[in-house]
Amino acid sequence: MKVEQQVLCAVFAAVIAICAQLIIPIQPVPISLANFGILLAGGFLGRKYGTISVLIYILLGSIGLPIFAMGKSGISVLVGPTGGFIIGYITTAFITGVVTEKYMDKKYIIFVGMFMSVLTCYLCGISWFIFLTQMEVWQAMTICVFPFILGDIVKVFAAGGLIIKYRYLIIK
Repeated sequence: MKVEQQVLCAVFAAVIAICAQLIIPIQPVPISLANFGILLAGGFLGRKYGTISVLIYILLGSIGLPIFAMGKSGISVLVGPTGGFIIGYITTAFITGVVTEKYMDKKYIIFVGMFMSVLTCYLCGISWFIFLTQMEVWQAMTICVFPFILGDIVKVFAAGGLIIKYRYLIIK
C-alpha cells in the first residue's frame, strides 16, 4: 500500500469518527452520521481501501479511543446492542466500494447499491440486537430499523451525490 493510500485510509477513518459524534441520542440505538462517513469511505476509496478505513475506525474504537457514537469505546460497544451495526459498517463500505468501482457511469445503480449496502448493515445490526435481547423480529425492527430508514435514504442521496461529483479528485 502506497503512502497516499495509507493517508486516505487514515483520513476517512477520522471522517467516520467525526461523523459518529454527530448524533441524536435515542436509545438503545442512537441516530448517527457514522454510516454517512462509511458510505463516503467506500464510495471515494473503493472496496479495498474503504473497507480498510472502516476496519481502522473499528480497531481504534475497540482499543479505547472514544470514537464510537456518543464518545463510547471498547469491546463492550461491539458486544452491546449497537455492535452488530458497527460490524455491518464493513459490508456497507465494501458493497458501496464495489458499486462505485463498477458503475460510476450509471448513477441510479450507485444510489440503489448504496441503499442495499445500508440494508446489509441493518441485517447485521438487527440480527445481533435480536440475539442479545431475544426480542421478536417485528419489535426489534420498530426499534432498530424503522426510525432510521428515512434518514438513511437522505444520507445515501447526500453521499452518493458527493461521490458522483467529486470521486475523480481522489481516484486518478
